[in-house]
Amino acid sequence: MGRPFGIPVYVSPTWLIVAAFITISYQGQVADWLPDLSVPLTYLVSFVFAVLLYVSVLLHELAHSVVAKMYGLPVRRITLYLLGGVSEIEREPETPGREFMVAFVGPLLSLGLAAAGFAAAQFIDPYSVVGVLIFQLWFANLIVGVFNVLPGLPLDGGRMLRAGVWKITRNPTSGTVAAAWGGRVLAILLVTVPVGLALMSGQTPRWDALIWPVLLASFIWLGATQSLRGARVRARIPQVNARALARRAIAVTGDLPLAEALRRAAEAQAGAMVVVDHEGHPTGIVNEVAVEATPESRRPWVTTGSLARTLEPSLVLAADLSGESLIDAMREAPAGEYLLVERGGEIFGVLATSDVNRVFSGV
Repeated sequence: MGRPFGIPVYVSPTWLIVAAFITISYQGQVADWLPDLSVPLTYLVSFVFAVLLYVSVLLHELAHSVVAKMYGLPVRRITLYLLGGVSEIEREPETPGREFMVAFVGPLLSLGLAAAGFAAAQFIDPYSVVGVLIFQLWFANLIVGVFNVLPGLPLDGGRMLRAGVWKITRNPTSGTVAAAWGGRVLAILLVTVPVGLALMSGQTPRWDALIWPVLLASFIWLGATQSLRGARVRARIPQVNARALARRAIAVTGDLPLAEALRRAAEAQAGAMVVVDHEGHPTGIVNEVAVEATPESRRPWVTTGSLARTLEPSLVLAADLSGESLIDAMREAPAGEYLLVERGGEIFGVLATSDVNRVFSGV
């Protein structure tokens, strides 16, 4: 839909669902407040409210993204969808203070819009089209701002809680775990509180009144669960060490039959093969998946070089890489295998992505 501040903005087709829901839901209220309007015009006013509400959501997300960019964090895009919006910030802030500010600025902007709308409403006829829209917008932004400061991931308040725990414990993982469990508690309360209040008043809970609480609770629960899983993944990142995970490799020429190359690898107890030219310089890495997909009957007639990926500079990694640095290097050039070399350029071995993934298996 555009690139404000250089950030691509996308609107999911699911927005049409919530726009239709808001239009239908608010039409009755608009008709009550503006009885002189025709029915089609009351639907139009209600639809305009739905559009303006999502403009407010866009401003909320832009606040997150602009502050993130100020801290040097890359922002991939903003997407508006069924339950609001999301800013896809590709990297986490380096400090809890920056984490707090990136999270806090969104609800702050929503509450600021609510305050501005409330002030403007004092000077406008509440029974005019503009007055009705301003009232609905300031009240909606107030709800958005207050809801987002609730202390549980994936809400902004959860990120603020994460920043606080991170600051106290000096451990970002502890902050994530605390905020994710806060999100799970919030998800449970969103459903149990309205049900409990209805039962305490002697009424049967209405299913139509529970649609949004259940939908929001599901969103929060899934987001909190994803955050917990991400925290467990990050806890294992320090265990990723290129040297420890490297496979011993043998050097073969590209014209060598695959069957013979496999025989030599088995004899040398090597788990990988590097294709070299006639001067011994590495030119490619034999792809393990391609080898396994080649029937044994064809292996004597298939050359090793035909199953190798050309060795691009991005596929050559330092053997002493580990942790976040290794993950970042692999993320920049996704591949099945990487050549590990010593500082002097000597071949150390081959790092298979499948071996790295195995470190995180079961997370």
